[in-house]
Amino acid sequence: MKKLFITLMLVSAFAAVQAQMLISKDATISFFSKTPMEDIDATSKTAASGINIKTGEVIFKVNNNSFQFKKKLMQEHFNENYMESDTYPTSEFKGKIIDAVDLSKPGTYTVAVKGNLQIHGVTKTYQTQAKIIVTADAVTANAAFRVRLEDHKIKIPTIVIAKIAEVVDIKINAIYPTKN
Repeated sequence: MKKLFITLMLVSAFAAVQAQMLISKDATISFFSKTPMEDIDATSKTAASGINIKTGEVIFKVNNNSFQFKKKLMQEHFNENYMESDTYPTSEFKGKIIDAVDLSKPGTYTVAVKGNLQIHGVTKTYQTQAKIIVTADAVTANAAFRVRLEDHKIKIPTIVIAKIAEVVDIKINAIYPTKN
């Protein structure tokens, strides 16, 4: 939590000096796993994100223990057994909008985003589509990833393999206010 706060403070300070940086301090990241036995979904509403509107660079960072589950036991297993949140406290995406887009002009844009997603201490390159909506008051960004747990060395015990999908859908939603 302390690292995330320090990162936010540094990014916020940079944003105050450089008006080209958009900051979201309460971005939402959720994931969903569907199996015949049980659906697993969790949401964190405390992720931090920044977009440099000049370069298209994007970052999302979330504390792994901030994900909330409907069942307390799932949350405990997620943090202790799968994500090992004490060892790997955060997950993050660092990338770039690779399509040309002018985020200073109102409109709705679908763009490709490519970058490195670090989960469970393992970094892998992903490319996905993002929908960006620019209004006078804010920039809103939505994106989704399909993440294979094995690619990030997240081990699923054989005893619960039927309850957890091998591929998890991750959704990211952030609102970047443009006015104070």
